[in-house]
Amino acid sequence: MLSKSRVKYIQTLFHKKFRDEEKRFIIEGPKIINEFLLASPLMVHEIFAKEEWIQSNGNALHNIHNDKLTAVTDDDLKKISGLPSPNQVLAIIEKQEYIFPEVSGNENILMLDEIQDPGNMGTIIRIADWFGINKIVCSKTCADIYNPKVIQSTMGSILRVKVLYTDLLSWCKNHAFLPVYAATLHGTSIYEIANITPGIILMGNESKGIRPELLSLSTTKITIPRIGEAESLNAAVAAGIILSHFTQKTVPR
Repeated sequence: MLSKSRVKYIQTLFHKKFRDEEKRFIIEGPKIINEFLLASPLMVHEIFAKEEWIQSNGNALHNIHNDKLTAVTDDDLKKISGLPSPNQVLAIIEKQEYIFPEVSGNENILMLDEIQDPGNMGTIIRIADWFGINKIVCSKTCADIYNPKVIQSTMGSILRVKVLYTDLLSWCKNHAFLPVYAATLHGTSIYEIANITPGIILMGNESKGIRPELLSLSTTKITIPRIGEAESLNAAVAAGIILSHFTQKTVPR
């Protein structure tokens, strides 16, 4: 049985303030934990798992010291999990310190302005990974990538996509050599733009869109043409459609 103090500590990591202070975050479920064990075992600070999961994942755990592994009961998992139905295993992960990679002029960069829904944020990271985009630049008001809901939605893509939180206006001005394609409701159809070149694909807030001062820096305003009567598209769905078209046009095959 986990002590009350241990349970309380784990529960604090569901809050951004404590994640930032401790430089740690939580992941849950066999699939994503196995991805971390395979790709970045040194990031794994501690694992809390049911005995049957431990017994069936011996190979994945060979790099994990015994003092980092704690067998827990179903009741323990319910106390420390953020999921409605806890799934066998939870891990505390060390945040990785990295320098955001240099940006070239021959790659697509995804830029997110005030994407605040954690599910959307995580799904967009997963979509970016699918289309081979490994750099995302976010406004400081975007959802925290270490929010457990974001982590779960990435399905492991958080390991492969680098995310930078910064002032987007300044970043765009410092990377003026890149064209900026801003997704709006009233832009040019993505299927009608001639000579698409790699650059920044800018997505805005779920309800308010892109801030006017940021939109003014765009090279081209783009849209997904509407055929039916829906008022708008989910941000993650829109990102998927746009990235599919842009990577088809700009990534050598």
